[in-house]
Amino acid sequence: MSTDTHVPHPSTDVEMPAVAGDAATEERTRERISDLGQSLRTATGGRYGEVRDLARATLPAEAMVRDPDMSLDEAREWTRRTLATMVEHGAAGSGFPLEQGGLNDVGRSCVDFELTAHGDLSVTVKSGVHFGLFGGAVTSLGTAWHHENVLPPTLSLEQIGCYAMTEYGHGSDVSSLETTLTYDAGSDELVVHSPTPSSTKAYIGAAAADARMAAVYGQLIVDGKGHGVHVALVPVRDEDGNPMPGVTLGDHGLKGGLAGVDNGTITFDQVRVPRRMLLNRYGGISDEGRYESDIEGDNKRFFTMLGTLVRGRICVAAGAAVSSRKSLSIATRYALRRRQFDAPGHEGEVTLLDYLAHQRKLLPAIATCYAHTFALNEVFERLQELHEAPEKDQVAQRELETRAAGLKAVITRFANDTNQVAREACGGAGYMAENGLTVLRQDADVFATFEGDNTVLLQLVAKGLLSNYKEMFGDLDMRGMVQFAARSIGDQFIEVTAARPFVSRLIATAARRSEDETLLERGWHLSMFADREKHVLETVANRLRKNAKDSDSFRAFNEAQDHVLLAARTHVDRVILEAFVAGIEECQDEEARTVLERLCTLYALSSIEADSGWFQEHNRMSAARSKAVTAQINRLCAELRPDALAIVEGMGVPEAWLNSAMLREPERWTPGAGQAQADTGQVQPSAVATAE
Repeated sequence: MSTDTHVPHPSTDVEMPAVAGDAATEERTRERISDLGQSLRTATGGRYGEVRDLARATLPAEAMVRDPDMSLDEAREWTRRTLATMVEHGAAGSGFPLEQGGLNDVGRSCVDFELTAHGDLSVTVKSGVHFGLFGGAVTSLGTAWHHENVLPPTLSLEQIGCYAMTEYGHGSDVSSLETTLTYDAGSDELVVHSPTPSSTKAYIGAAAADARMAAVYGQLIVDGKGHGVHVALVPVRDEDGNPMPGVTLGDHGLKGGLAGVDNGTITFDQVRVPRRMLLNRYGGISDEGRYESDIEGDNKRFFTMLGTLVRGRICVAAGAAVSSRKSLSIATRYALRRRQFDAPGHEGEVTLLDYLAHQRKLLPAIATCYAHTFALNEVFERLQELHEAPEKDQVAQRELETRAAGLKAVITRFANDTNQVAREACGGAGYMAENGLTVLRQDADVFATFEGDNTVLLQLVAKGLLSNYKEMFGDLDMRGMVQFAARSIGDQFIEVTAARPFVSRLIATAARRSEDETLLERGWHLSMFADREKHVLETVANRLRKNAKDSDSFRAFNEAQDHVLLAARTHVDRVILEAFVAGIEECQDEEARTVLERLCTLYALSSIEADSGWFQEHNRMSAARSKAVTAQINRLCAELRPDALAIVEGMGVPEAWLNSAMLREPERWTPGAGQAQADTGQVQPSAVATAE
């Protein structure tokens, strides 16, 4: 008998109050959700759980979904209006100082970004560019004058900003940007100039139509001497929307996704701005016309500046994570109602999610989404903790930068892969734009290179590990990385489990048991991840150390690059698993905890299975053990199958925000759906979470 009509948990009407602090609203959203689904949302909410709940209850569904048939101009106009709606509902600006009307909560600002990603990603990116990148640069790199004069119109959307870092010639290699910011002592002005075609600022969000002001990254030159990359605020349009003198603006037009974001180019021809437009928190020009900075060394100062903008990578990871949750929510809800092929012993055609192959497509990925949620929660909270600290801990800051870079790389890669799997899991229906998956796939694509190319970011993670976070984080000098490895001796790497006593306890417990008993032991999973990370990191250090005296540092590094990337990935995998386990430790609801334990085991075993070749090659797992892992994954999928709807509800995306026609009109896509409901007298599971 097919189980697609099984409703495993009673549903409840969840209605949140409509007061959002300084952003009260009359809107209310009523969502029917199972008790287990609500408990899972609570368990994954973390410090900002109430913020998420309030947003789900108050943000109107029409502001979260966009008609995929809109033209480019229509999509851009819709995005502008929707961003204004988000601001009205308090879903932006929380990371800004209290004095300028913000909440001074940078952790919550990442959650704001995450919440907008539950809707249309064009709004998310538009908001992220304006508030996160432009506004974040002003907040982090500017001083009191910039805060008082630039932030208020930024928060109110009176002045839209853009973030002009990337050039045609340089993206990841920011220190080599060609744009110049030359100080003219005679006029007390900065002259902003694009000296070559490759110095044109490219792919800049909001440059094509809306931006009035740009945060421009360029080489600062004072009295003929270069001082490395700095940032200046440069008006690019007047009040009527026309380009300022010396500013040439271009429109990239149609892209692979994000139709609502007006990406464009900016070229500067001897554009002059007052000296005070330089964001000079870490380095500026005195009234006497001399360069001054409390930080010695151009490189150290540059990477200190970039480090203050770490939340951009955290936000991109969060947005990508939501993309995965949405695509899997659509695919799973569809799989709970879609039927294919008759089978002996089943009444009617078999529901898709009853097939093991389909469970294997979706359920391990859902488990990974939960793992990513807990890992991101930790980063949100750590970001705010460091922001609130009276004294800055440089090692802790570099550790956060390393973790943010790694999570961004891993989660965005997972999102792109998962969105494709979810699309295929829905067959032809998944290819229709009206069902939401192709739009998600297109819009999330750019996250793999947005805010840092993933390969470069993983190399930065490896460098942070090799230097034990004691060296400057951002400098990807190849000779430096080789030298870090040469200075590392024996076990001088981070003791990864020391900060989490429960991890050491679980690993010690598993170590006392035989292999036959530990397949489901959390300590065994943790030890496998930690042991793999430690081994890979030590061997890559040894490999680099052997080549430390090689005069060709590029060759020494390049020959080990695959190993370097593996070291970074295994580190991030371990961090994610430990965050998942820590999240379960905090869960008070017994039923939710049981489901989370199964999901965590599924995540851990799926990762071990995917890397079984490495574990077997390095004698960490026998072939028989590898087969047992696969068999256990299959059993876990079967155990989680009855709770599939509640589990996707727990990922936190209301069905009304999924923007999928096949979920709104099931009879059109499901053979005999109306008859099956009439025959059983039961509610289809996909109707349990309908927003009213």
